Amino acid sequence: MGQEIHGSAYRAADFQRFQQRLRDETELLGELIKNRACSEADPVAGFEIEAWLLDEQMRPAPMNQAYLHSFEHPLAGPELAKFNIELNTPPLPLSGDAFSRMHSDLQNTWQQAEQHARPLGLNLLTIGTLPTLQQSDLHLGNMSDMNRYRALNEQILKNRGKPILLDICGHEHLKIQHHDVMLEAATTSFQLHIQCPLSIAHHVYNASIIASAAMVAVCANAPFLFGKDLWAETRIPLFEQAIATGGYAGAADGPLHRVSFGSGFARQSILECFVENLQHFPVLLPEHFDDAPESFQYLRLHNGTIWRWNRPLVGFDADGTPHIRVEHRTPAAGPTVLDMIANAAFYYGLVKNLADERQAGRADLTFAQAKDNFYQAARHGLDSHVVWFGERRQRLAVLIEQELLPRAAAGLQALGIAAADRADYLNIIRQRLASQQTGSQWQRRFIRENPGEFVGMTKAYLQRQRGEEVVAKWGI
Repeated sequence: MGQEIHGSAYRAADFQRFQQRLRDETELLGELIKNRACSEADPVAGFEIEAWLLDEQMRPAPMNQAYLHSFEHPLAGPELAKFNIELNTPPLPLSGDAFSRMHSDLQNTWQQAEQHARPLGLNLLTIGTLPTLQQSDLHLGNMSDMNRYRALNEQILKNRGKPILLDICGHEHLKIQHHDVMLEAATTSFQLHIQCPLSIAHHVYNASIIASAAMVAVCANAPFLFGKDLWAETRIPLFEQAIATGGYAGAADGPLHRVSFGSGFARQSILECFVENLQHFPVLLPEHFDDAPESFQYLRLHNGTIWRWNRPLVGFDADGTPHIRVEHRTPAAGPTVLDMIANAAFYYGLVKNLADERQAGRADLTFAQAKDNFYQAARHGLDSHVVWFGERRQRLAVLIEQELLPRAAAGLQALGIAAADRADYLNIIRQRLASQQTGSQWQRRFIRENPGEFVGMTKAYLQRQRGEEVVAKWGI
């Protein structure tokens, strides 16, 4: 959801004040990092899930205010659109039976969330893009009633100075104009967080970048938008284009973009990302805070308006010590709770292994190649071909099966994850590869056999999601 703000109209002096405070806090973070005053605690995991509220006709239901009032769950909140909500989970140390515990916690929360939806005539769905969504659903009347969203819409459109052009070429071609940021509401994700020791934070960040191609492919669950078959993970180009303002001086076509794969690896320190934020991204939400610089309110709010697919975050341990987290934003939401926990296990294990390798001077892949791999995987899914270490080009599904799953298993073992958790959750990924069926592939199969039946597909998807059988085993 992001941090709520108090205002939505700003003056030039507000931007100037915010920029100075942002500079001060970036310098302070640099001093803390230089003096090793940030947390070195063992890795901690957490995640956020964005979900849809649907009516009985499988259409988006703009009722999150009434729903959240009924649900009253401390870890549930609104998203950009009134037909979306967000569910969070409490962070857990990455050790022992962490994934079994995550699975149990999330399953219980999800069941409670569904129980509160039904008396309101609502259905709860996790998917990358909603197949029944229409462009006409994405208007400001369906924007959640929060200052943050109104201000973001105003500032992004002001920076652009022209309508948003969505132009995605996949299996089919979609080209439309839109006049507000509500297109972003069509992209619902499963965002993974890993809090990591400061000394290895930049290695974890770089490892997440390298792992992104495999993650976006194995989690693909968004092939359709407005009735068009586009990318295996259409969320990627959709989000990038929906909030495209550019970078330098707010130029609409600047060299750095608000939603992107990033501009490079962190070479020496995770601080480099926050320095880039300061130097190259205009302030969008110049709020005023009375908090001390040590709370990093300005830095954190500004960072929340820059959506790298792998985004470093600043938070705090229970004792107030600042810590660094990496937020991995590439996976789509869904298809089931069990599938999402398996995706998390694959990510955390693979990133641990790659970070250790990077720290040892191995796992050498250029940023340009990691970026190309990512967009190939987002477009073509498991059928994509990527370049891996040693410049070997190979089919991504084969690479995941033969090398990345063993790496993930080794990474989970190094974290101290119980053998049963390692086997159980990574086997779900193996089943997906064996059946060649991600959420995207299942959706495409359904529409090939039932052309145009997006309502029927969504009903079938919802039924299977509630059954909790993993997507690898779904029939049509």
